[in-house]
Amino acid sequence: MEGHEPETVIEVAGLSRRFGRKEALRDVTLRVSRGQVFGLVGENGAGKTTLMQHVLGAYKAQAGTVQVFGIDPVYDPTAVLSRIGYLSEDRDLPGWMRVNELMRYTQAFYPNWDPAFAERLRVEFELPENGKVKTLSRGEKAKAGLLIALAHRPDLLLLDEPSSGLDPIARQDILAAVVRTVAEEGRTVVFSSHLLDEVERVADHVGMIHEGRVTLDMPLDEIKATHCKYVVRWPEPPSERPNLPGMIHAVGEGREWGLLCDGDAEAFAEAVHAAGGEIVESSVPTLEAVFVARASA
Repeated sequence: MEGHEPETVIEVAGLSRRFGRKEALRDVTLRVSRGQVFGLVGENGAGKTTLMQHVLGAYKAQAGTVQVFGIDPVYDPTAVLSRIGYLSEDRDLPGWMRVNELMRYTQAFYPNWDPAFAERLRVEFELPENGKVKTLSRGEKAKAGLLIALAHRPDLLLLDEPSSGLDPIARQDILAAVVRTVAEEGRTVVFSSHLLDEVERVADHVGMIHEGRVTLDMPLDEIKATHCKYVVRWPEPPSERPNLPGMIHAVGEGREWGLLCDGDAEAFAEAVHAAGGEIVESSVPTLEAVFVARASA
């Protein structure tokens, strides 16, 4: 018996957006399935936040379509936003509130708010119950934002640069909380980051965005399986950049070159041999290496 297709939580098709002369998104198409941890990676200004804002319904598509839970978030924001937890990069929280007031205030908007879970997160995050938001450290503000994003147990969690400006320990705490929530409850998570090492640690699917365009969209294990990094030694220094099957990036001078390729490893090795070269080293590239290669291709 054939298995059912996984339910699509987010479906973006042909989405484009301009701000004046700047083309922020260019024909973006991607799909996020239920239970996925989708890492949206790209340098600052690549279009990640603009894409998130479309998913939240803050922007209406100028071209293309956005569906969240099968609904256009612009036309029925209540149906969509009631099922989303969102942590913005700027942690836009009311500074005059105390932590317990922030929790009570947010609870009023969500019928599914779980007070016991919220309190468990507060204790776990070591947030002072009576501490004012404006006195919290940057890391504590991020944790407070994550708490109110998680405590109503949303079907979809959107995290926009959740580790921005945080020290390594706070970053680790934030990611651990997200991963644990996903593992325990099977939530769908989309998080954007320019820190590719943390995406590599927690995402199972990756979308790369560069200058408003999606340059790669596939499961992380498939990226690892299809991309390879090589060091190739030539008998004489090449007079120009090597042209080999599947090669998406090459850097070097003299006889040794570093190459990053996508595709058939056997065909690549045969082409190197036919060109008189020798593969002296091969390894699985980091996600960052793949992104740099595709962004500069």
